[in-house]
Amino acid sequence: MSTGQIERVGVVGCGLMGSGIAEVVARSGADVMVCEASEDALQSGRDRIERSIGRAVTSGKIDPLDAKLTLSRFEFTPHLEDLADRQLVIEAVVEDEEVKTAVLRQLDQVVDDPTAIFATNTSSIPIMKLAMTTRRPEQVIGLHFFNPVPVLPLVEIITSLLTSTETSDRASSFASDQLGKTVITSPDRAGFVVNALLIPYLLSAVRMLESGFASAEHIDTAMVEGCAHPMGPLHLADLIGLDTTQAVANSLYEEFKEPLYSPPPLLSRMVEGGLLGRKSGQGFYTYSH
Repeated sequence: MSTGQIERVGVVGCGLMGSGIAEVVARSGADVMVCEASEDALQSGRDRIERSIGRAVTSGKIDPLDAKLTLSRFEFTPHLEDLADRQLVIEAVVEDEEVKTAVLRQLDQVVDDPTAIFATNTSSIPIMKLAMTTRRPEQVIGLHFFNPVPVLPLVEIITSLLTSTETSDRASSFASDQLGKTVITSPDRAGFVVNALLIPYLLSAVRMLESGFASAEHIDTAMVEGCAHPMGPLHLADLIGLDTTQAVANSLYEEFKEPLYSPPPLLSRMVEGGLLGRKSGQGFYTYSH
């Protein structure tokens, strides 16, 4: 298996996570092909990337020439078949096992490079479940980035029982050496390291609000001012997306059957009502777009 630098990357999904992943990959010098299911979603993702790079220029994080070079490394397509020549494809679609397995199954059919790595940005779904939908499970790995991807330095590397050492080494080198990220490794169990610790904390905050024990503002202020957290748990849940928070909680509960992982009724009702946090404009707080 090839161990050289990865130069051609595909990113499937261009929402908040996918656009952020695509941006950091392009800023690292690799060519990026972004795939979205519809032209509207593709344009929305392109606009999101351009705004983010524009903010980086305004803040002085990159100069205008670097921004122009970064943007020149992007291609956008609604067709998965266009990813045929990619050395690495990262799926960053919705946190839904059926959707993710469908994407990986299609990629397995269209990506020509026999050494290509298929990476999933899943927050919680076991890698083995996703890998076994392909004919090359030894080349499937978890690359879990954190939002906002251009800002947060961490990437979790998750290997299944079948992931090869070569795949793990190439993925780790890509994340650390090419992208400049801090890498931690996790065994293949729901939630991995970060969400196995984070989700019970967020759910506890929702239960506290639901019980009437404290207001959302006081819960968040307590953790920011009392524990030096940069953001309170309810604001953080809104940033992550309440649908994603619920999906991760469901995956954790399905695997471990521990009550602390069970989504509170308030969270479920909010997701059912489309109150998803920042991305919908309303969650535990109200946001203007």
